[in-house]
Amino acid sequence: MSNSTSTAAARAFVPLRLTDRPLALRAAVVALGTLFLAASSWVEVPMLPVPMTMQTFAVTLIGALYGWRLGAITVLAWLGEGLVGMPVLAGGAGGVAHFAGPTAGYLFAFPLAAALVGWLAERGWTGRGNLLRSFGAMLLGNAFILVTGGAWLAAMIGIDNAITYGVAPFVLGAIVKSTLATASVEATRRAGKAGQR
Repeated sequence: MSNSTSTAAARAFVPLRLTDRPLALRAAVVALGTLFLAASSWVEVPMLPVPMTMQTFAVTLIGALYGWRLGAITVLAWLGEGLVGMPVLAGGAGGVAHFAGPTAGYLFAFPLAAALVGWLAERGWTGRGNLLRSFGAMLLGNAFILVTGGAWLAAMIGIDNAITYGVAPFVLGAIVKSTLATASVEATRRAGKAGQR
């Protein structure tokens, strides 16, 4: 694929069209993305050993709207905020301990999932109103997070417990959040298209 073709493909999918924007605007968008991720983390259903939040919705949505590079950078910036103790993780938590405990696998998976969804989006999965493929991209991102987080958890509490407590309770939520992210991307795409008329 030539550079012009890949640029055209990226423009075709990204409702926010951030690829060619000025650096200051992209930095501001990253900052807003970290605020959105923090807010999604504060929406929490307490569960042990892993709480249910809206984080995966935000991660996949940012990947789809920002593209793989800026999406991953945004999620990494948010994780950096959490690492230094800012209250941006689940339930308003922060600090190094969360990057070594039961939730660490999920946290490490987030930037990769944003990059995966963004990469798929750049290849047309979330463009042109194809809701089924868009949902598939979101679901793949959620599945990657569950598998990676579950694998980390399995090393700590065993595979059976990891599936019982760290994967199975989140499958329905992953489907619902994938649906919400798909609807959000489509609404953003339509709003952008209407604004260009």
